[in-house]
Amino acid sequence: MQSETDPGDPRACAARGWATRLLGLTDDADFAPASADASFRRYFRLRDPRGERSWIIMDAPPEQENCEPFVRIAARLADAGLNVPRVLEQDSAQGFLLLSDLGRQTYLQVLDDGNADALFADAIDALVRMQGTVAVSDLPAYDTALLQRELDLFPDWFVQRHLQLRWTDHQAAKWRQVCAQLIESALAQPQVFVHRDFMPRNLMCSLPNPGLLDFQDAVCGPVTYDVACLFKDAFLSWPQHRIDTWLARYADAARHAGIGLPPDFDRALDWMGLQRHLKVLGIFARIHHRDGKPQYLADAPRFIGYVRAACARHPQMQPLRELFDTLGLQA
Repeated sequence: MQSETDPGDPRACAARGWATRLLGLTDDADFAPASADASFRRYFRLRDPRGERSWIIMDAPPEQENCEPFVRIAARLADAGLNVPRVLEQDSAQGFLLLSDLGRQTYLQVLDDGNADALFADAIDALVRMQGTVAVSDLPAYDTALLQRELDLFPDWFVQRHLQLRWTDHQAAKWRQVCAQLIESALAQPQVFVHRDFMPRNLMCSLPNPGLLDFQDAVCGPVTYDVACLFKDAFLSWPQHRIDTWLARYADAARHAGIGLPPDFDRALDWMGLQRHLKVLGIFARIHHRDGKPQYLADAPRFIGYVRAACARHPQMQPLRELFDTLGLQA
């Protein structure tokens, strides 16, 4: 059934007109939202009138988003044999990309107790291929400055803006101590291609499985980062014994592929996860207060739980646990 484009959404109207002209489709082609994310990007699905073919249109307003990294990284991942959307047409001036459609179901939508082992096995294979074969020489580095900027999102947005609290000098000193430890651990790890959001929401059930999305912010960084993304997800959690089984599979596959892992893999993974969890809490608060998207904060308790569990496993993170106690942050 044909969908109507909201006349009050000029970018959606322009995207639809641009894509239908390129594809030679008539006005009765179906056009509907496919997904949105925490950035300013949106995605629409366009289908021919018979419903036999479909395409994805990325709408990335040029004043807020840059399509070039997506195009460049997509080509690099495809060259490595990974399943990513093909860029069929682009209009960088308008901020539109016409992409191949990898399907309608994300891992997040279909994962359950029965299929998780098989789906995560495919995801692990893709992750190891990505880390082991994708070139990183010209990618931005996940360096001290970037790691610290991400960590700063937590005090700036979650503590000060969302909780409306300010730390004492003693608390700020604890925070600096924690940041220094997390950054030192991240920089000491083998550095590989890092997707930065390698999680079930960005993995499509596709052939070959999985399809990869949202890779435009890729960097060269710590080997444990995408592992933490995959198994400490923003939107669903797993029992630790299952995570341990998947982590063992990943570690075996990574070593077999010649990917270096930190000697203390478990600690490095937990500490990398802490950096990400703190960043995500800050981002969730920012997109609520700045961008008017409050739904993400509903998952803040999941990340608070991740942080507290990691702190309980590592005495060196007691200062962070104490900060969370002071802030009243319980899962």
